Amino acid sequence: MKYRVGFLVLSLLLVSFGSGIARGDDTAAEPLSITVYKSPTCGCCKQWIAHLQENGFNVLAVDSDDMSAVKAQFEVPEELRSCHTARINGYTVEGHVPAEDILAMLENAPEAKGLSVPGMPVGSPGMEVGDRVDPYEVIQFSSEGNEVVASYGEPSAVDVDGEQGAQ
Repeated sequence: MKYRVGFLVLSLLLVSFGSGIARGDDTAAEPLSITVYKSPTCGCCKQWIAHLQENGFNVLAVDSDDMSAVKAQFEVPEELRSCHTARINGYTVEGHVPAEDILAMLENAPEAKGLSVPGMPVGSPGMEVGDRVDPYEVIQFSSEGNEVVASYGEPSAVDVDGEQGAQ
């Protein structure tokens, strides 16, 4: 009898492990769950949520009429704020951060509060307008300071004074 139980347990483990291999995973991992706090009327927030879902995240969307309070609760610095705020595995994700950068943060597990894409840059996930991608940075923030961890888009050919830049 004990051999049958052991065989049954071993069989179940092999089937579980095998299903992960069939999908190309090392293990049969569950999707990552993320909670997104957003204004109930924001369209770009819904588009960013769709981006996360397309990249395997399980999203719980929470509408809030006081996003400033949400950002204060999760200690998002004023200069890094955007329209929506998310929480995943103890980290805060502010604004239109690409899913790949969230995954990299979770894999590297830095001693940080989270990531931010300040403002609402055109071309960031949820802010797509054709093929246009304005330059933007993904910033890791902590109580020790901020650090750019990724950059996207090309700098403009026009400098901040409106003059033609070097090409």
